[in-house]
Amino acid sequence: MEDRTDLIRQLRKIEITTNALVEGLQSGLHHSLFKGHGVEFAEIREYVPGDDVRSIDWKVTARYNRPFIKEYTEERDQTFYFVVDISGSGTFGSATSKQKKIIEVTASLAFAALKNNDRIGLCLISDRVEKFLPAKRGKKHLISILNTLIDHRAVSAKTDLAVAARFLGTILARRSSLIILSDFISLDFLGTLKTLRKRHEVIAIRVSDLREHELPDIGTIALEDSETGEQVLVDTSDAGVRMRYAALVEEAEKTLTVGLSRAGIGNVSILTTDPYEIPLQKFFRGMKRRRTHGRIL
Repeated sequence: MEDRTDLIRQLRKIEITTNALVEGLQSGLHHSLFKGHGVEFAEIREYVPGDDVRSIDWKVTARYNRPFIKEYTEERDQTFYFVVDISGSGTFGSATSKQKKIIEVTASLAFAALKNNDRIGLCLISDRVEKFLPAKRGKKHLISILNTLIDHRAVSAKTDLAVAARFLGTILARRSSLIILSDFISLDFLGTLKTLRKRHEVIAIRVSDLREHELPDIGTIALEDSETGEQVLVDTSDAGVRMRYAALVEEAEKTLTVGLSRAGIGNVSILTTDPYEIPLQKFFRGMKRRRTHGRIL
């Protein structure tokens, strides 16, 4: 992992500058996806034109022979779990590592949640659940989460997002918003995430590096899988090789994006070389618009 002192210094800067993100992030994060479920029941009242017909209480309507609806008030706070991939592939990065970028993004979102007095928890994953901190409120708990992010050393270099999804589906009784931060280099996890999505809101934040999308023309190089240690020699001076590589990456990206969308999982992509504030703000503002118009992610 990157030098601890540098990371702490960066996280302090994030705490200072996160106010610019708070309004945009909270406007998207705090429109509950679970209408009628993730909100508190308020009252039953008579239907008036313009009310959502999906809110009609059919038992009361049948009893009084005129339509009545259930009214709810949104909960004032939420529970967020940051599900952070700490596997070996996160150590890769041309300018900064994917792992460091993931920590920065997690910190920004956690500070935004703190501003709204939300409960926040942490789940560190590789091919197993390596650390789980139950959601709590407060600055002291946030500091504990950040220290865990910085200090924890992964037991395994491999990735299995399905293991994390099954664990969270079992342990979390309260409906929560699960924000998964990973490069999503894992196999056969969409089915378990889709099952998790039936009860919880799931958001995927994909962090990748430009060098993973295209090969530079620098001759023969050895590419190593940071999770398995397997190496392969590639002649990057061959234009055909570079084109085939780019095509394979593009196809994998498309498959993942379509799969997440079909599973009802919102996703945003971030490069290690680019600022993350703009794509996050754009995503969460779009989330707010979609929910306002009654659409799922």
